[in-house]
Amino acid sequence: MKKTALSLLILLLITACTVSYKFNGASINYAETPTIEIRDFQNQAPYVYPPLTQVFNERMKDVFTRNTKLEFTSINPSLEIEGEIIRYELTPLSVKEDNFSAETRLTMEVRMRFRNNKNPQEDKEETISAYRDFSSNLMLTDVQDGLIDELTKDIVDQIFNTTMSNW
Repeated sequence: MKKTALSLLILLLITACTVSYKFNGASINYAETPTIEIRDFQNQAPYVYPPLTQVFNERMKDVFTRNTKLEFTSINPSLEIEGEIIRYELTPLSVKEDNFSAETRLTMEVRMRFRNNKNPQEDKEETISAYRDFSSNLMLTDVQDGLIDELTKDIVDQIFNTTMSNW
């Protein structure tokens, strides 16, 4: 009898003391905000790499699809995200003694506006940037696709964390 009561007590304690972790950082009240609209970000940077816009917009929608249960809609959404790519440029770094740079930095910057139509205090407008350095011995055309993949991942993750978590 005592073993059964003790086992039942231990089982009750184990089930009552569970901890829930969300590794994506999202803290969303789906009852209050069940829908989202993510408008396409246009490339307004002086230097335009045509695939950049498509890669960025697909990644945005993919991250929100994989990490939330929000439904996409353009009709009266609870949440809205829009913005534009405002910077995509190369900068020479670490000049050597022969006055040529040893590395080049590719920088991408995005202006993002987030609107919570159910709770306007959570509205945000931010500029988010990321960069990657690469050897100046390499041509941009040889490394550009890999770099934009990394840059868009970094920026989209920052946008997701900024908009979907209440830290």
